[in-house]
Amino acid sequence: MSLALILLILAGCGGLPARGTPTLAPFRPAPPLPATPTPLTNPADLVLPLSTPVCLDNLTFLSDVTIPDGTEVEPNSTLDKRWEVQNSGNCNWDERYRLRLIAGPAMQAAEEQALFPARSGNKAIIQVVFQAPAEPGQYRSAWQAYNAEGQPFGDVIFIDIVVK
Repeated sequence: MSLALILLILAGCGGLPARGTPTLAPFRPAPPLPATPTPLTNPADLVLPLSTPVCLDNLTFLSDVTIPDGTEVEPNSTLDKRWEVQNSGNCNWDERYRLRLIAGPAMQAAEEQALFPARSGNKAIIQVVFQAPAEPGQYRSAWQAYNAEGQPFGDVIFIDIVVK
């Protein structure tokens, strides 16, 4: 009788767990949430990185102020050559900017000279004093501007003479 009583109690409680593989409900992912923009609390709170402007050097030749190309000169004469140029870059030329001989004879001029200081956008007169060679012939000397880092930039300027 006691065995029958235990079986009766177990049957009323749902019995022993069934053996076998449980069946799982199919997986269904949750629907995506709608995209909602997150408003800024205060646009003035945004910190934008400050960018350093890139320095772009440029020299534009405008005219020969003195001694136009092909000018005839006397042997050994002093030549006061002047060019009108414009600082067409966005950097100011300071005492570190130079003018250097890049081709032809120096004609007694220093092969490196200070470039006339000029603010961006301004015109300037570059002056170099030469001495004409003693021998007759045509002479051409080419000069280039260099920035503080020693990089050439801008138009090449020339003195072009004929010694008679």
